[in-house]
Amino acid sequence: MVWFRDDLRLADHPALHAAAKTGAPVVCLYVLDDGLARPPGAATRWWLAQSLRALGAAIAACGGSLVLRKGPAARIIPDVARESGARAVYWNGIAQAPHQAVESQLEAALTKLGVDSQSFPGDLLAPPSAIRTKEGRGLRVFTPFWRRVLSLGDPAKPLPAPKQLRPAPKIAGDVLESWRLEPAKPDWAGGLRETWTPGEASARQRLRDFLRHSARAYVGNRDRPDRDGTSRLSPHLRFGELSPRQIWHAARFAADEDPALRPGIEKFLSELGWREFCRHLLHDHPDLATRNLQANFDGFPWTRDIKALAAWQRGRTGYPIVDAGLRQLWHTGAMHNRVRMVVASFLVKHLLIDWREGEAWFWDTLVDADAGSNPANWQWVAGCGADAAPYFRVFNPQLQGEKFDPDGTYVRRWMPELKQMPAKLIHRPWQATPIELASAGITLGETYPHPIVDHASGRERALAAYAKIRKG
Repeated sequence: MVWFRDDLRLADHPALHAAAKTGAPVVCLYVLDDGLARPPGAATRWWLAQSLRALGAAIAACGGSLVLRKGPAARIIPDVARESGARAVYWNGIAQAPHQAVESQLEAALTKLGVDSQSFPGDLLAPPSAIRTKEGRGLRVFTPFWRRVLSLGDPAKPLPAPKQLRPAPKIAGDVLESWRLEPAKPDWAGGLRETWTPGEASARQRLRDFLRHSARAYVGNRDRPDRDGTSRLSPHLRFGELSPRQIWHAARFAADEDPALRPGIEKFLSELGWREFCRHLLHDHPDLATRNLQANFDGFPWTRDIKALAAWQRGRTGYPIVDAGLRQLWHTGAMHNRVRMVVASFLVKHLLIDWREGEAWFWDTLVDADAGSNPANWQWVAGCGADAAPYFRVFNPQLQGEKFDPDGTYVRRWMPELKQMPAKLIHRPWQATPIELASAGITLGETYPHPIVDHASGRERALAAYAKIRKG
């Protein structure tokens, strides 16, 4: 039996590869265990449903079938092992405390049944045990962390997908639709369907397209939300439709074939490294989503402002680059990385709203919401995390918009009410004259809000709050 988790692929799947190599019939099992770790948000539940359909079809094409069960994994898997007569259960390990605890319980339960079990590495470029300080702790600064990962050399080459799986006896399973992973009334997932095609085949095609068409200009384009300059692989990686080492080797091969790609590839791989860094942080700090990594932030004077939080969530802050990002998020389940930083900084610094509120919103609305990257990135922006942004760095949303979306292309795409605003004013509509606003069809306070906070006063308030905890 092979237990699938956040590794919904056939290629470079060490557990599946080992099971297929035995020549024995293989039961492929996915268990929806909402009690195992943090329950997935609404957008990731939608993605999971599509990805499981794609995986089931791929397994069927190899002669096997995917069995779906819901409940505690440590109970369900031994039950299915009994029903199927499985003599061994294989899975790819996840280096996160809740998952490791279940793996231990599962091993004990299977041993009692006389069933062998084996865990394989498949989630990371390097295990946390390989990247430690002399004192045995994980690294908290990215650059030395990434240097250490690179010093280990290339990870093992990806494994091929099995050409054929020997079918196991028919095992009863749940119907995917009974899990209600997808929204029905109302069906708000139209934008997700329009934007994404989950599944391993789509993930591999997206990687090929990025390396062929976007990697060359990645260094210059990755910060430009008005351009198609990023890989958009993060949700595929989140669900394991691609493995980190598949991406690594494909990118290295592309750079070897065309040395002009090398600067873009190196930067791209460092972004893969940041994902790795966040996963290692999560391994060492299982409460990453709820507890400040820097304890001096525990006394930070956050403001509870339900009205301001709602305006931020709905993209009604009066700052076009912020609002465009949040509208993009609501429609597509994703947000450009540069804009994520601006949007997050605005919440925690201009509004002084607790980073955990923003992290929870992203967790529910992002298709790539990752247990490591999401909280680690929010803590980075807030200044309380590992390798955190300096507390005094308060992004100016107007200047960020003018620098990275100079013609207003990104804002116009997601903010149709600002479509007629000229480029010189699109990131600061509050400075437009009444005639300019009228010609653009905008009435501030009605068709588009006034800024909910003034940048200069918001920045001063943030710096005063941060200075207090630094003194403490």
